[in-house]
Amino acid sequence: MKQCTHSDALPHPEPEPLSDTCPECLAAGTHPVQLRLCLTCGHVGCCDSSPGRHATEHHNDSGHPVMRTFEPGEEWRWCFVDHVLV
Repeated sequence: MKQCTHSDALPHPEPEPLSDTCPECLAAGTHPVQLRLCLTCGHVGCCDSSPGRHATEHHNDSGHPVMRTFEPGEEWRWCFVDHVLV
């Protein structure tokens, strides 16, 4: 089974969210479907079901490997590099 090779390097505690919603969607006047929190820097971006796919764009631009859901009641994390749930 494939495992994330990046989770041990994440900051503890995790970073504070830099915003309450996806700032790129807000600037574009679009609505995010669901939100994701970058566990390296705290950037909040929309999921791949949103038109902008800003969480993935943030990973592509920054190289930050792991994000977690920023939705109430959800707990999962995703590693963009290893393509696995953390």
